[in-house]
Amino acid sequence: MGQRLYFDNAATTYPKPEDVYIAMNDAARCIGVNAGRGSYEEAKCAATRIEDTRGLVRHFIQGKPEAKVVFTASATIAMNLIIGGIQWKESDVVYLSPFEHNAVARTIYAYQKQYGFTVLELPLDEEKLELQLKDIPYLFAKKKPDYVFMSHVSNVTGYILPIEEVSAFAKQAGAMVIIDASQSCGLLPIDVRTGDMDFIVFAGHKTMYGPFGVAGYVNNTGISLHLVLYGGTGTDSLNLDMPEGVESLEPGSPNIIAIEGLNAGLCYLAEHPEVEQQERELTRYLVEQMADISHIHLYLPSDRNRHISMVAFNIDGYKSDEVGMLLDQDYGIAVRTGYHCAPLIHKYLKDKDSLGVVRASIGCFTTKEDVDAFVEAVKELAEE
Repeated sequence: MGQRLYFDNAATTYPKPEDVYIAMNDAARCIGVNAGRGSYEEAKCAATRIEDTRGLVRHFIQGKPEAKVVFTASATIAMNLIIGGIQWKESDVVYLSPFEHNAVARTIYAYQKQYGFTVLELPLDEEKLELQLKDIPYLFAKKKPDYVFMSHVSNVTGYILPIEEVSAFAKQAGAMVIIDASQSCGLLPIDVRTGDMDFIVFAGHKTMYGPFGVAGYVNNTGISLHLVLYGGTGTDSLNLDMPEGVESLEPGSPNIIAIEGLNAGLCYLAEHPEVEQQERELTRYLVEQMADISHIHLYLPSDRNRHISMVAFNIDGYKSDEVGMLLDQDYGIAVRTGYHCAPLIHKYLKDKDSLGVVRASIGCFTTKEDVDAFVEAVKELAEE
């Protein structure tokens, strides 16, 4: 079988750059203390590294120094803090893209049941599997949005959503805009300088090449949220009210080891700006090779310039999980199968009979030889 081929980078990038492993080991040994909770050297050093990492996150979204970077344990928690922190009203109108992950979809649904607000989908061109951008201003004029939630990159199809254009439309209508950049931050350029995007959620273990255990959001325009979490911050401890500042949004002990790993991952990306182009070219190559295989169905956006890192497909005669099992056991290839925690898009993919799709996703360490081996395995399965 040989060495395993990893094509599940959309779930988490793996492996990480060697610098990430080194940084986490060093942090655990040298500054693995409670940052901000002590006046000794190691605690001060850990607190400084956390602030340095906030600065790196701002750099990758071109955020101003006053943009507030909040660290959480996962992007799902970050999204819960944002959605839970909104002052919801029954009259509110929420638009979701059809590509949203359950971190958004389930959380919005839970609050909709509680408050009774309206939830609508942004329009999709079902043939192109892309947003119908021209129809959005009309929809926003007809039913004014209060909140718009969009993924930057679909975790199912790899479609790069036009977040800049939709955010501009939303802001013209007076809406708050929340971007889920879990599949893009660190890989694709994000520019928040227009002020059209209010919150940007990131996942450290995906395209930022950090470890599990660190994620968060950037509050780009200073909108105040209700607090959802309460607890110790290491400051003003006799006060039962939460203190002011970003520390009030991060109660509990910070995960300095994971944050140091994220710091190293972002430094690696800063030193390797070619990663985006490399992944774009390898994605195009993977699509070209798979398009020549008979009995394969690909689920792709029409505009190849708006596609990166992953290819969703099915093989005639197989359920998606059967393909995943055969690739694993017979070829030593890791892929993701099923519905990928993205409930809205699958009614457009019409993939219920196959129990979702097979998703092959690449990372910065995927090679052309890896892709060739993967395509050959899929070809053998499809032509059996």
